[in-house]
Amino acid sequence: MTALLLVAAIVAAAQPTVTVRWNSTVAPAGDDHTFEITFTGKILDGWHTYDLHSDFSSTVVTFEKTEGIELLGEPFEKVPSKRHYDEIFGFELGEYEGEIVLGQRVRLTAPEAILRGNINWRSCQGTNCNMPEDWPFEIKVGGVAETSSAETTATTDAVTADSTTDAAHSTPLGETSSGSDLPGLILVAIGWGLLALLTPCVFPMIPMTVSFFLKGSESPAAGRFKVLMYGLFIVLLYTVPIAAIILITRIVGGDAVTADIFNWLATHWLPNLIFFLVFMVFAASFFGAFEITLPSSMVNRSDRNADKGGLLGVFFMALTLVLVSFSCTGPIVGSAIIGATSGAFWAPILTMLVFSITFALPFTLFAMFPSLLKNLPKSGGWLNSVKVVLGFIEVALGFKFLSVADQTYHWGLLDREVYLAIWIVCFTLLGFYLLGKLRFAHDSEVKTLSVTRLALAIADFTFVVYMIPGMWGAPLKALSGYLPPLHTQDFILGQTPVAAGTAAESATVTPSVKYGDILTMPHGITGYFEWNEAVAAARTAGKPLFIDVTGHGCVNCREMEQKVLSDARVQQILRDDYIVVALYTDDKARAAEEDWITTEGGTTLKEIGRINSYIVRTRFNVNAQPTYIVADAEGEALLPPREYDLSVEGFIAFLEEGVAACRRTE
Repeated sequence: MTALLLVAAIVAAAQPTVTVRWNSTVAPAGDDHTFEITFTGKILDGWHTYDLHSDFSSTVVTFEKTEGIELLGEPFEKVPSKRHYDEIFGFELGEYEGEIVLGQRVRLTAPEAILRGNINWRSCQGTNCNMPEDWPFEIKVGGVAETSSAETTATTDAVTADSTTDAAHSTPLGETSSGSDLPGLILVAIGWGLLALLTPCVFPMIPMTVSFFLKGSESPAAGRFKVLMYGLFIVLLYTVPIAAIILITRIVGGDAVTADIFNWLATHWLPNLIFFLVFMVFAASFFGAFEITLPSSMVNRSDRNADKGGLLGVFFMALTLVLVSFSCTGPIVGSAIIGATSGAFWAPILTMLVFSITFALPFTLFAMFPSLLKNLPKSGGWLNSVKVVLGFIEVALGFKFLSVADQTYHWGLLDREVYLAIWIVCFTLLGFYLLGKLRFAHDSEVKTLSVTRLALAIADFTFVVYMIPGMWGAPLKALSGYLPPLHTQDFILGQTPVAAGTAAESATVTPSVKYGDILTMPHGITGYFEWNEAVAAARTAGKPLFIDVTGHGCVNCREMEQKVLSDARVQQILRDDYIVVALYTDDKARAAEEDWITTEGGTTLKEIGRINSYIVRTRFNVNAQPTYIVADAEGEALLPPREYDLSVEGFIAFLEEGVAACRRTE
C-alpha cells in the first residue's frame, strides 16, 4: 500500500518532458550595427515540432521592447520545414524533426543592448501532443565580442555554474547532509521494528512459526538453514520493493530528478497533506475504528503455496507472515517510509532494511534457540494496548506533515501554540489511557496498574508538563526540530505581541530586505533572504558571506538554530564579521520577477525555494539541508561546507577559519 502511495507521488512529481532544448548565437550581419540572432533547437528523438507559419500550433517567437535595439522584420526559418497537408487536422503544416533553426535580424541604436523574449512551441509524438512549452531568453547584442566575424553564444541563463566548488569539498547531489543523521535513522527504524513485533497481529505468530520449523525439518542443520532463509526472505520482502522503486527512479532520472522528487515529497502541499491523512487513517485503525487488511484471496493463495517443500515453501511462509500481519505492520511500515522521505534518497531503503532485520530477528533467533521461548510474555490485552499507544503517536507525528505544508506555503493555520496545544492534549489523553481511565472497543479492563504502565504514564505526563511552558514562548530545545518556529507564536511571555510577518526572535524587518515580510532569521540575527542582494551587501561591507541553506520543513535546521545558532558567541561573530543570507530551498512563495532564473534546460524558476535550490546546487554542488557555507564577497566558497553538527565549539572554529581565509585572499 505504502509503495503504491510512493509510486503515485513520484509520478505526480515528475516534470513534463522538455522536447526542445534551445541555444542562441549572435553574429554580425553587414555593417557594424546589424546583427543576426540564430535560435537552434535540438528536438527530442521521436518528436516533431512546427514552423512559424503552420495553421496549427505554430512556433512563436516574441520579443520585449528594449531600448537600444530595433527589430528588422519578423522572425524567419533559416532551415526550411517539411510542409504537407494534414488530413486529420485539415490544415497545411510545416514540421521539423531533429532540429529547428530560426533567425531574427536586429539593429543596434546603442553600443550594446540586452534582447529579451520568449519562444513558445508545441511538440507531438505521433498523435500525442504535449502542452505548449516556453523558453525565455536574454541575449547580449553588441560590445567587443560581437564585432568580430566569429559567432558568439548568447547568455541565456541568469545563473551559471561557473563557480562550482571542488566536488571533494562539497555535498554530492542526492546524498545526505551529514553522516551524523545515520545513528538516529537506524535507532528510529529499530524502534519501529520492535513496536511492530509487539502488535497482536505479529507477537502470537512467533511461537507458531518456531513450532513449524521444529517439527518440519528433517535434521537440525536443515532446520537452521531454513530458519536463516526465512529471516532473509522477510527482509527482502520488506526492503526490495521500496528499493526497486527508488533505484529505478534514480537510474532513469539521475541525481537531479531524484533530488527534485524527494524535495517535492518533503515540501509540496499535496504529498504532505496526503501523508497527514494517511497518518490519521492509520491512527484510527490502531484505535479500533476498522482494520486495514489485504484481500483474503491473496493471503490464502500464499498460505497454500507455503505447504510446498524446499526454499520455495519457506519463501511463501515468509510472504504469508508479511501479508497476515499487514493490518498491524502496514501503518508502521508506512509511517517509517514516509518519515524517511525527507532525507537522502537512500534513507527509505536503509529504514526498511533496518526495520525488516529487527522484525525478522526474533523469528530467526527463537527458531534457532527454542529454549528462549519460555522467557516470552504471554499474549493478552497488553498487545492491543500497544496498538492504541501507537495510535496516539501516529496522531502526534501526522501533524508534522501538515505543519510543513503550512510553513512552506505561509497558510498560517498551524502556528506554534496551536501545534503545541494538539500535542499537549494528545499526550495527556495517552497518559489517562495508560492509567486505565480511557478504554477503547477492544481493550481489556485495567483492574490493577502494573509497574510498567505506571512508569510509562509518569514519563508521558512529564513530557506534557515539559511542553506546557511552550504555550508562553519557552524555547523547548529538545523539540526544536519538530515544532513550528518560535516566530509563528502569537504570544510570548514578557514580550509585546508582534504583528503578523514579524517575530520577537527574528531580525527587525526593514523594507530594504527582500522577502523579509514572509521569511525570518532566528534569534534576532540580521541578514538577507535573496542571493544577489546579499552579495551586493557583502561587497559594500567588505565582509565574507555566511550562507545558511535551510528550509521550513527541515528538522535538523531547527535543531541547529536552537542549539548552535542560539549561542551568544556564534551570534557575535555573525553580527560583527559576516553578511548573513538564509536561502530557504523549500519556500513556495512567488519571487519578484527580477529574481527569476532560467535553467540550462530552458525552465524558468519562479518560486523562492526553487531559485535558491538551483543557486546552491549549481554554485556549490550542495543539495542538502542544513548546510552552512562561507564565501567571499563575490560568492566564491572559501571553505568546505559545514553540515549538521551540534558542536558549538566546532561551529565557532568554522566561522573563525572563514574570517581568516577571507583575510588571506584580500
